[in-house]
Amino acid sequence: MPAVIEVRDLHKRYADKVAVEDVSLTVQEGEIFGILGPNGAGKTTTVECIAGLRTPDRGEITVCGLDPRRDRAELTRRLGVQLQAGQLPDRLQVAEALELYSSFYPRPADWRALMHGLGLADKARTGYAKLSGGQKQRLSIALALVGNPRVAILDELTTGLDPQARRDTWDLIEGVRSSGVTIVLVTHFMEEAERLCDRLALIDAGRVVAVDTPAGLTERARIEQRIQFRPSRPLDERLLTSLPEVSGVTRRGELVVVSGNDNALNAVTAVLARNRIVAERLRVEQASLEEAFVQLTGGRLGSS
Repeated sequence: MPAVIEVRDLHKRYADKVAVEDVSLTVQEGEIFGILGPNGAGKTTTVECIAGLRTPDRGEITVCGLDPRRDRAELTRRLGVQLQAGQLPDRLQVAEALELYSSFYPRPADWRALMHGLGLADKARTGYAKLSGGQKQRLSIALALVGNPRVAILDELTTGLDPQARRDTWDLIEGVRSSGVTIVLVTHFMEEAERLCDRLALIDAGRVVAVDTPAGLTERARIEQRIQFRPSRPLDERLLTSLPEVSGVTRRGELVVVSGNDNALNAVTAVLARNRIVAERLRVEQASLEEAFVQLTGGRLGSS
């Protein structure tokens, strides 16, 4: 797939603080590309530079073949942006906002169809201040898409939403991508990244730590598989600890917890079967994206 965004050696400093340090990444056409990291990692600064809203100290950026600084006017016709700190006047109604924003573009989307498609038709005459958090996010998405963009940048889209509103928003994003829009999604929610993103850039302390698919990142971290079960009869743990695929065996009350590599499950179930032991309440815990993030960056996502 052709690249629609290319960033090379992006660097941005605020006074004595380096916000982004030599970030490089490529976004392919048609994908949802996630930028994942803790608060203060440099995620928002990175996408603001991509959108031409901030001027980097050095580095090269192209979006749809355009330079965000030199070709700002042309880029705004191809790029939709929803920023975390976005806000509208309290009394501005939903329909008014969409009609106003559509007037800024030479070939806008049908804002009425967009309003209906995003479930805002019944709020057309409602002022911004009276919208719920989920409705404001839907409006933000609509405003980012009203210019018929080729690329949409969505920054911390679901922060502050309740779980149901967050999942509704995820459905909307998947629908937007299916219409052909390339999406750059900035988030610090692991579940959101795993659900939506084709590929992810892990950013920590202004640097790109890794770029891969969510599954690829967890595999790269080489986190062990955990198998938990209750044996149907007394179990000699040496049956398990002797297996080359197993690195450890512990007990949690009546439960046995086995740690090991990707082949541990087959090895454990085989030895149990040979000894006529049934693994009751069997549960396999695969490595999570959060565990991969901790291992690859050395810090937790909730840190600032």
